Amino acid sequence: MTSTRSTRSTPSTARTTSVSTATLTVQTSGCGFIDLTAEAARFIADVHAREGALTLFIRHTSASLTIQENADPSVLVDLAAVLARLAPDDEDAGWTHDTEGPDDMPAHVKTMLTQTSLQVPVLDGNLALGTWQAIYLIEHRTHPHRREIVLQFIGSSG
Repeated sequence: MTSTRSTRSTPSTARTTSVSTATLTVQTSGCGFIDLTAEAARFIADVHAREGALTLFIRHTSASLTIQENADPSVLVDLAAVLARLAPDDEDAGWTHDTEGPDDMPAHVKTMLTQTSLQVPVLDGNLALGTWQAIYLIEHRTHPHRREIVLQFIGSSG
């Protein structure tokens, strides 16, 4: 049995004094990843957030959110390929729900496999993302769509 060493920073406490909410509207151009990190950081700056949590929630069932690597674009290409293999959008895939086209049901499956909401800690006025992390909207439909993401910060402002 191996032992591991871990360290923890000194806890900080913030009195929740504010709840700030905004809706971000994004026009997509079809399947793919859209980096929302700068918009999330701008929201945190605009509400003068100090310590707390940012929640992002997408108001759709055929698009989703994720935190993924932002350094090598091939990661996003590979992730899109995996989702396409898991839920193909060709007309021969055997989906019964196709009211909005052959890409609709696979889009719902891809959303179920990913996330509709994320929470990111805010520390000292900054998103506490790792060095290679970014926040992405994933458009699962082949045609452009207008997507709404609710941003909500809960914590202390200053």
